[in-house]
Amino acid sequence: MSLTNCNVRFSQQADRVVYVTGALLKQLKLTGKKRIQLKLGREKATAVLRPLRRNGKYIYLSAGIRNLMGVPKAGSVYIQNANNEVQIGPLIGVLTDSSVRTASMPFGSRTPFIRQLLAIGGKKAYFFAFTPRDIDWQSEQVNGWFLNPKGGWIRKKVPLPDVVYNRLPSRRAELTSSITGLRERFVRKNIPFFNWSFFNKSDVYDLLQGDPDGEKHLPESVSGPTPEKIKEMIEKHQFVYFKPTAGSLGAGIYRLTYHPKRGYFARYRRNGRNVLLRFPSFRSLMRMLQARHGSSLSRYVIQQGIRLVEIDGCPIDFRFHMHKNGNNEWVPVGIGAKKAGRGSVTTHIKNGGSLMTPEQALSRTFGERAGEVLENAKKVAVKLSEAIERNYPHTLGELGLDIGIDKNGGVWMFEANAKPGRSIFKHPALKSQGRASMEYILEHCLYLARFRRREA
Repeated sequence: MSLTNCNVRFSQQADRVVYVTGALLKQLKLTGKKRIQLKLGREKATAVLRPLRRNGKYIYLSAGIRNLMGVPKAGSVYIQNANNEVQIGPLIGVLTDSSVRTASMPFGSRTPFIRQLLAIGGKKAYFFAFTPRDIDWQSEQVNGWFLNPKGGWIRKKVPLPDVVYNRLPSRRAELTSSITGLRERFVRKNIPFFNWSFFNKSDVYDLLQGDPDGEKHLPESVSGPTPEKIKEMIEKHQFVYFKPTAGSLGAGIYRLTYHPKRGYFARYRRNGRNVLLRFPSFRSLMRMLQARHGSSLSRYVIQQGIRLVEIDGCPIDFRFHMHKNGNNEWVPVGIGAKKAGRGSVTTHIKNGGSLMTPEQALSRTFGERAGEVLENAKKVAVKLSEAIERNYPHTLGELGLDIGIDKNGGVWMFEANAKPGRSIFKHPALKSQGRASMEYILEHCLYLARFRRREA
């Protein structure tokens, strides 16, 4: 196998002919060959091979070949000769959707992220976005959304891709039979599909039970706890977090606290404001929770509270945005420190939290030890990502870990997100990490598509 970059160009010939420059023929070990098997995504075609006198690594595809295979555009892509198949691409599909769409914003509020990802990835591969409705399984084609040279959108029919990066935004849609069937169809066709679905809060705890690298960094947690268990946990740990298994952005989370002489306290967010209520007995606390949530309390998780490091009396936690790289290794690519707002249950920015770099946060809490504490947290984040992947039945390529550091430097994981948000990259000091995150997505897609220099 010999992977390299090349420049794809088109000729007007109707025949199935491919012209290749001498430098590229040599790189691909095709010197003297008369015909080649060409592959793009799931599409294959046999073509006559002719040498081309021109400097550089160029391949010219005739109109006959381009139209037959659905090659979307000219430009720089990867090419390799793998098992006597000359593959160009790879063809990478980003699966997404939106209930609100316009011509300029076909993926709603996610369009800017998709556009930026395609702009970066499109310089090296065939990168496109698509929705579940854009797939024609009978013809094995996708009516994909590509960027044109001016950054606008253009539709092109291409073969099924080499790899799919899943950014479907709806938890509810992922549970439907149509989306479940879609994912399974890609797997049956041996098309890598990474970031299978959202995690529920209890999923990761269940995965890591008994895993030596993962379990020791998890606070005690119980899914669907009985009132008796809730009371036991509060009195054992003094404070706990009580949160919905499928929640996000801090919605529906309670911080429950017990003071032996003062009773029970519940802190939560309601109508955009932080609320603190005191209850003289556990029974009165439970009456409030049951009145607000009824039977949905069975879909809650209770989690041991950890005494986190604080700034100005406000706790801090960290979002570690993890990626698989081109060597299939986990890397902490972006780290944001989130300081809770006054009286807030969580550190979410929408709930009054503020964002800073981990260096800023840790230097104020650990002083000279800040660098050592951060390096240890990075190592733990990699171990946790490896442990989640080891116990998860589907392909992962990206994780968002919500990490806490206690006052002794101990590292705790509160949640893992299979499709992490990107709000930390809005911080001016983290924008370069946001761009690096997209580069890592491309790198891992190349790995999964088997466009790599050596077998792992």
